[in-house]
Amino acid sequence: MATPIEPMSVSTSEADLAIAGELTAPISRRRLVLRRFLRNRPALFGIVVLVLMFLAAFVLPHLISYTYEELDPYNLNTPPTTLHWFGTNQIGQDVLAQTLRGLQKSLIIGILVAAISTVVAGVVGAAAGYFGGWTDRALMWVADVLLVVPSFLIIAICSPFFKDKSFLILVVLLAAFAWMITSRIIRAMTRSLREREFIRAAKYMGATPQSIIGKHILPSMASILIVDVTLNVGIAIIGEASLSYFGFGVQRPDVSLGTLIADGTSSALTYPWLFAFCCGALVLIVLATNFVGDGLRDAFDPNSTRGQARG
Repeated sequence: MATPIEPMSVSTSEADLAIAGELTAPISRRRLVLRRFLRNRPALFGIVVLVLMFLAAFVLPHLISYTYEELDPYNLNTPPTTLHWFGTNQIGQDVLAQTLRGLQKSLIIGILVAAISTVVAGVVGAAAGYFGGWTDRALMWVADVLLVVPSFLIIAICSPFFKDKSFLILVVLLAAFAWMITSRIIRAMTRSLREREFIRAAKYMGATPQSIIGKHILPSMASILIVDVTLNVGIAIIGEASLSYFGFGVQRPDVSLGTLIADGTSSALTYPWLFAFCCGALVLIVLATNFVGDGLRDAFDPNSTRGQARG
């Protein structure tokens, strides 16, 4: 007599086929990029450091006893204590509150400068590459001129006219000298993309040049723009700190990491807490943003040997 087929054997076979199908299914680009990024330990370290520094800069000031402007006349140039965790400066201001305020200001400036410069680079580069002709020549001439102009000197000359004004003016000045190299990269990529089939199809369907640039060309370069904005954060923070160190950036009574480092440099050996904490915060944030930028570049670039090794 024939042995009946058990239903469990059929379901097991179907389950095995489903699992095999999942294993052999191609991985989407987004998942592959995420997997490569998560296997990059320095990049993960950078993400953790940035999150902690953001929390410290914007949450911790509400939890400590002193603001960055308050004075403690009974504690002048005191080392770190339970009352003042980072010590105090020459006039009794809490160094922890000052460092958090400087970190907050530097983070805001760095993010704004990076975002503005990347947007400008993307728009200018895509417009120059797509339209060509006199538009390309005019935009690239502006980029070439700004590349050879000493940006530090220009900002230093302009800063006295904007003294006691909003720090956003400093953001605009820094962003104005940070987009040129990326715009040339975007221009070159746009010149190759404008002859692709999907761009021609958009033209035949009546899409405007602005729509083609905004909906087709720039999204195709999202990986480059994401990496660029990440790396530009660290560059912008260093630029702001350098300007503030020489008195051309953020002005008193407000503070940034650059002004705090400038104030603490002369006391670095005698009162090291005035210099060490703000300098350490600057080094950490720049390292963290560079690690994240490098991790994103390796994750997005399929030709990266480090990205392939981690993928």
